[in-house]
Parts: sequence; structure tokens; C-alpha cells
Amino acid sequence: MIVTPATPDDLAVLLAFREEAASWIAELGSDQWSRPYPADRLMATIEAGTVFMVRAGERTAATITLTPEAEEGLWSKEELSEPSMFVNKLTVSRQYAGRDLGGRLLNWAGDRAFRSSAKWLRLDAWTTNDALQRYYLRHGFQHVRTVLEGSAVNGGPRVSGWLAQREARPADHGFVDQTPPPMPVTR
Repeated sequence: MIVTPATPDDLAVLLAFREEAASWIAELGSDQWSRPYPADRLMATIEAGTVFMVRAGERTAATITLTPEAEEGLWSKEELSEPSMFVNKLTVSRQYAGRDLGGRLLNWAGDRAFRSSAKWLRLDAWTTNDALQRYYLRHGFQHVRTVLEGSAVNGGPRVSGWLAQREARPADHGFVDQTPPPMPVTR
């Protein structure tokens, strides 16, 4: 399996991944990702070079967004002063479920963060998705805190404010990495 940057041609696949994941998560009893993700926002992240695809031959097996930018209002000023990379939208096709592909992709992200001189690999997860939170804890993340205050977008309750981090570190993730070298993260 190889990791490549997403291209604009991947937009339809990424939107379908999101729908597939939302359906599966709903079957598990969570409302996570129940609203469609705006295609224009997803295209902007593709064009920014922060979306990556795991490809298995002609098929797309998984995706992850990895960015040096944190979502506004989640991390403290002190935390943001530390070089970090942030994981978003980690999604594995149901066809590839049960193979720890997500764990390997988190290792890839941690390795990429390390190579960009980041100290931390950080993420925010759905505040009511206990299974997802346990998943991240099993993969070496430490819970930092849960932010429940309103989001910067609508002032309503924050739904993705469970914050976790682990040190960025080199990893043997087993992917052929066909991404450009990461840019150094500075704060």
C-alpha cells in the first residue's frame, strides 16, 4: 500500500468515504459525521496539500488529513506554542476494516510529524464517541481534556472537543510513502 497526496480527482472518493463512515458510525449509535461535509471545504484542504490517501492498487483504502493548523478554540496558547501536527478526518474504507490500517496511518502521521520537527501529534475527537476515544488511547494517545464550549463557527455546543496527543516519533508504518517531504513546523 502506498500513501500519496490527494488530488482534486479524489474529491468524490473522499465524500463517499465520509458518507460510508457516517452510516457505519450511526449503526453503532453515534451521531458523529451525521451532517454532510461541505465539498468546497474538502477541496480547499486537498488543494492545501494536507489530505493524504492510502492506495491499494487501484482502490483507495483510507485517508487522513494532517495539518500544522489547529482548529480554533481547542488548544491553549501554551500548547499552540509547541510544534505540533494535527490529525483530522482519519477514515478507513469498511472494505479494509479490521486490519489496523488506521493505527498504521496514525504511525505514518506521527513519523511525518517527527520529520517536520513537531513535538506532538494531536487530534480532537467526537466528545460522545467513547469507542473512538478508546481507540486513540489504545494507539498511544493521552487524553488532554475535553472542550465543551461553543465552536467558533456557530457558538453552539462543541461536538468534537475530546483532545488527545502523543509524541511525534519515527515509526515503521509499512507504507510506501510517495508524499513530498514535510515542511518544518515552527511556532
